[in-house]
Amino acid sequence: MLRHTSLGAALCCLVIATCVVADEKPAHEFMTTSDKVKIHYLVAGHGTPVVLIHGFSGTAEGNWFLNGVGQALAKNHQVIAIDCRGHGQSDKPYDPAMYGDRLWKDVVELMDHLGIKRAHIHGYSMGGMITAQLLAHHPERFITAAFGGSGIRETDPKWVAKLPKDKEGSDPQEAEGRKKLAANPARDQKALDAVRQSFLARRQLAIDLAKIDIPVLAINGEFDAPNAKVTRMQRELKNFKSVILPGKSHLTAIMAGYIPALYIQTLVDFINANDPKG
Repeated sequence: MLRHTSLGAALCCLVIATCVVADEKPAHEFMTTSDKVKIHYLVAGHGTPVVLIHGFSGTAEGNWFLNGVGQALAKNHQVIAIDCRGHGQSDKPYDPAMYGDRLWKDVVELMDHLGIKRAHIHGYSMGGMITAQLLAHHPERFITAAFGGSGIRETDPKWVAKLPKDKEGSDPQEAEGRKKLAANPARDQKALDAVRQSFLARRQLAIDLAKIDIPVLAINGEFDAPNAKVTRMQRELKNFKSVILPGKSHLTAIMAGYIPALYIQTLVDFINANDPKG
């Protein structure tokens, strides 16, 4: 009973703290990549860097600051939230060849631009896919890796056949969330179609999870196929934690107005607990 009371008090404190810093606006910055694409990003707070990567058709502001995630992390960290190319205030090429591997390479170039050698890196949905690519190509750039609405799936048919069944259903507010996302004025459908085409052309992720020794977290809604996303990670990673959000679907796990306090609390606690010492 005492443990549940303490958790409730902690969640309450987090909500209050998030409200206190909600008026602190992140700074808007831009950089130009090596292939001449202008990238917009947001910066807030001070301390060990946390790089945030939004989902497909989302934005840095919508995925991380309208819902309070960025503000909560910025209390103790420097938060850098990128608008992926094709999204938000970044350039939006219409050529699928301008996406693909460029999505994760932009994150590396942004970190280099800011002089960041290592960071906590957290991606949601498409951002999780980008995080996985970064982990495969540049594991040395991570302090921790965190996945939201995503994970690293099974590739071996033998293991795919053994996957535990995911819970069927959805959060009844999911459809409303999709309508809100589709109404985003920063949305450019032609650019998003190019991003999607680049996904279809990508090769299967080649990564040896047994060699990953940093802490890894995954947060997924119970109606967002969590078993399919994290079972391999649970089996192969040395230091892994999976958190399931009761009653949540893909968008309602992260969008402003739907995101549960548990998402923010879990992420903040994970990053705080794994900050470099000294």
